[in-house]
Amino acid sequence: MNTPTTPNGGYSAANEVTLVKARRSVLQNVWRTLKTAPPTAWFGMIVICLYLIVALFAPLFAPHGQSQVFPMAYAPWSDEFLLGTDALGRDVFSRLIYGARNTIGIAVATTLLAFFIGGSLGLMAAISRNWLDQVLSRFVDVLMAIPSLIFALMLLSIFGSSATNLIFIIAVLDATRVFRLTRAVALNVVVMDYVEAAKLRGEGLMWIMRREILPNIMPPLVAEFGLRFCFVFLTIAALSFLGVGIQPPTADWGSMVRENAGLIQFAEYDLTAALTPMIPAAAIALLTVAVNFVVDWFLHQTSGLHDEH
Repeated sequence: MNTPTTPNGGYSAANEVTLVKARRSVLQNVWRTLKTAPPTAWFGMIVICLYLIVALFAPLFAPHGQSQVFPMAYAPWSDEFLLGTDALGRDVFSRLIYGARNTIGIAVATTLLAFFIGGSLGLMAAISRNWLDQVLSRFVDVLMAIPSLIFALMLLSIFGSSATNLIFIIAVLDATRVFRLTRAVALNVVVMDYVEAAKLRGEGLMWIMRREILPNIMPPLVAEFGLRFCFVFLTIAALSFLGVGIQPPTADWGSMVRENAGLIQFAEYDLTAALTPMIPAAAIALLTVAVNFVVDWFLHQTSGLHDEH
């Protein structure tokens, strides 16, 4: 952080005090907003934080490696193997922890890329409102007419199921939804006087996008980011379950459900074994519900509607 100085280069204690007060005010406003959050939003934020901690520090929490093979396949739950082992003798608990890093990490990267592609093109289309808008809109309409999961399956079968291809293909398909939303909300802003004034001043397209339009459409985009992350997360899990998503030996929750699904039929004899494929499925469902709780609360906060007490 740069130290505040006076015009002659000297230290300014008044500027330092102003900065401290401004930061304190921001923190107070954030805490005041968080205190008004309903229990569902707090539940969602706590779950998301726990998932992030597990994903970031997976090697510290996992007792074994995600691809480490032990002699005993389908070992029962024990102190050494908390959730038993799979058909290859890999520790299910360790793979569950590493799966958080792999599945969530790829989903976040995919969502960020989708927003970069769709958001940039949506803003460009809304500002130009000429042939570029028509070309991009019609191209997006064509892509949206094809079911995303089927299209992703076809492209991954053609180009291969590497992590890079998975991220890029799903990001391009989901960027169409981001494009439509960004263009729709940006069209209400580009007609404002301050945008027209920026054009008359000769400001460039990127400057107008970054400084005039994007700050005024952030709330719906942030909410869409949470919802889009859920869709991407579920799509990756579905593709992995079908065998064309994240490939072994990388741990992934969707592939873990597929690999251990056969244990469900033994519920009558060993309930813990039958629960083994249910745990990664529950982890997927819990994160999806938590993100939706937070997004619902954020939408309520940014909509200007408040509950009457």
